[in-house]
Amino acid sequence: MEPKTVGKEKFFIVIRGKARKGFCRGCVGRVEAETQGGELMGLLYSGCSNAGSPKTGGIVRREDTYPLTRHQAQLLLFVSPASKRLELLCNPQLFSAICELSQDDLVVVKHKKGHLPGLVKNMMLIGRKENKDDLHMLGFEVEFVDIDDNLSSKKPAPLPLFSAADIVQVVPSYSVPLGLHWKDSQCGSLNRKAVTRINSMPNVGSRARQVRENHTEQSVIQSQSSSTSHASFEVGSMVEVVSNTGITVYGVVRWLGVPGGKTDEWAGIELDYDVNGCSDGKYGSQRYFTCKGNRGLFVPVTKCSPDSRFFCSSTGSETHQPTEAGPVSPFEDSDKDTPPIPESEASSLLVGKMKGIQGHFNSCYLDATLFSLFSSSVTLEHICQKPADTEKPITCSLRKIVNCLRRRGFVPAQSVMNFREQLGCDTFRTEEKDPEEFITLLFQKVLCVEPLLKLRSGQETSQGAYTFQIFLEKEQMGQMPTVQQLLDTSCLSSDLKFEEMPSCLMVQMPRFGNKYKMFSHIIPSTELDITDLLYNSPRECFVCGHLAEYECLQCLTDRKLQPGRIKQYCTVCNTQVHTHSSRQGHSPKPLAVPAEVSSDNPVPRHTMQLFAVLCIQTSHYVSFVKYGLNPHSWLFFDSMADRCGGDQRGYNIPEIRACPELGDFLSQPEEELARANPSQAPELVRRLLCDSYMFLYQNPATPLSKPNHQES
Repeated sequence: MEPKTVGKEKFFIVIRGKARKGFCRGCVGRVEAETQGGELMGLLYSGCSNAGSPKTGGIVRREDTYPLTRHQAQLLLFVSPASKRLELLCNPQLFSAICELSQDDLVVVKHKKGHLPGLVKNMMLIGRKENKDDLHMLGFEVEFVDIDDNLSSKKPAPLPLFSAADIVQVVPSYSVPLGLHWKDSQCGSLNRKAVTRINSMPNVGSRARQVRENHTEQSVIQSQSSSTSHASFEVGSMVEVVSNTGITVYGVVRWLGVPGGKTDEWAGIELDYDVNGCSDGKYGSQRYFTCKGNRGLFVPVTKCSPDSRFFCSSTGSETHQPTEAGPVSPFEDSDKDTPPIPESEASSLLVGKMKGIQGHFNSCYLDATLFSLFSSSVTLEHICQKPADTEKPITCSLRKIVNCLRRRGFVPAQSVMNFREQLGCDTFRTEEKDPEEFITLLFQKVLCVEPLLKLRSGQETSQGAYTFQIFLEKEQMGQMPTVQQLLDTSCLSSDLKFEEMPSCLMVQMPRFGNKYKMFSHIIPSTELDITDLLYNSPRECFVCGHLAEYECLQCLTDRKLQPGRIKQYCTVCNTQVHTHSSRQGHSPKPLAVPAEVSSDNPVPRHTMQLFAVLCIQTSHYVSFVKYGLNPHSWLFFDSMADRCGGDQRGYNIPEIRACPELGDFLSQPEEELARANPSQAPELVRRLLCDSYMFLYQNPATPLSKPNHQES
């Protein structure tokens, strides 16, 4: 059937899906026609200097797009690279405010000198409109304001041009103090190619008037709340302070007390970004804390308010809400599936405070596990994409958490609490748990997946499991074993083999919570070779490389034969090795060799890649996650890294930190790792070596086990 032509002008941005016929994530386009199959045929606009002209036509699925107005499309076109468009769209409150900017609105923009305040003076059309299909990009001319409340321009000069993604905060013009007078400035036309100034900025109309009418009432409420809330502040609290220019700055309290020359209590705050005129933690000649230059701010405690950007998990009434819905519908509320966060976007989306999954009431075991399994790993992807109408409510709740994490980089505690309440047992809602208990429940009851592992014992019996627990004697290993050595030794000691190559292998270390651990340090194996642990699979001789026919458990710890390595031999090498006087008491066992395997063919290796590590320290779980192919692409996640406020009204602050130093450490040869001194390693590397609880491996080439259709 012929596509249906679109009458009214419609624009869109591609938010997910693989590149298809010209479109990829972050591309902006205009709808030309729609098919009955749910596809959009449209024009694609590029993101370079000639962005106003359509680059090509293409086809994209409707569910992979997000609708835009013409104004929104023009603003996003000027944002580069395309991934930053999606980041901006994930902050609907900020994007709504940017779409409504008026002349002389106060904004904070990202600049090479840091985050600087300025006045929006003009909106600029960028690009040439040479035919009817062309679409101008839109940018903003901004005039900077210095710390003395004067315009920083000393003489007429071309104003800098910023995209919507460069704006990090919007302060409407009505909130500027009345005592502040802005200097009128008329700038001549800019000598820029293909740039046109729009004489009149958009009018915010009733929205500005409505907020202005409520401004006095809101100010009274804010004043009352700030005067009563400061008593609960403590070192580590996240706060905001409104400057005399009407700009809100955010930071963390690093010091509380009475500075020299003052009589009331003040707070020393480390700001989120550089601000001219701030210190490095000094006030006057006295140092009270240490931070980067231009980030240390000292103010009376009464000037501080709790950081309104963050959701207070313990009381629903504390959620910060905008005065009215903006023109951008919440991008994160879509129930469409979102793919794992790509390596190119993970750092910008995830790294920082109030990132990841917000912890609440003994939830760290669950937070760390969900973040490890679903943030970047592709192993469970098709399980999360089952049709919504076939799912149970708890599965839908899980999908919402996963999609929220992948779109926004943050999941509030209330969303996770709703999921915990649906797990069917009150203890999962209130008590501390171990990850393996939650993982079994997650895969068995929530995702309805068959056991990930099929293990065969020496008695030819087969059993299923979701995680693999290491069992061995401490004397069988050295002081600092690798995961590979632990797995090999445990399987041989227990006479266990994997019946098939697993798609996901979660290996639990020989420790019991925070009470006992067999080894003080364990070295991660970034690649796990399970070739010699597969049942009825061809293996090569440890000595000559030919097809192996015997396996010897006693040779595992032989110091003359690479202790810790599995030993299997062909018939000839088995005889020769065991003629040695020290091995004559060994009992090698024959292997089941497939009849169709030739002894001359090379044996293929079966390996799995490390993608996450769960760690525990003093009953608190955290995780390390590998988010890409680059050896340095590691993240550290703590769902309760900090806390704001007291027990009743406070909330936990999750944090994600980039951890490239872990990649440096793990890139060393195995011999150097065995000689490494953990006490001299960087903080996070040392924490992983000492506190590792479970290592998660994946084999992306192997699909996950089939869903278990038996309802529980």
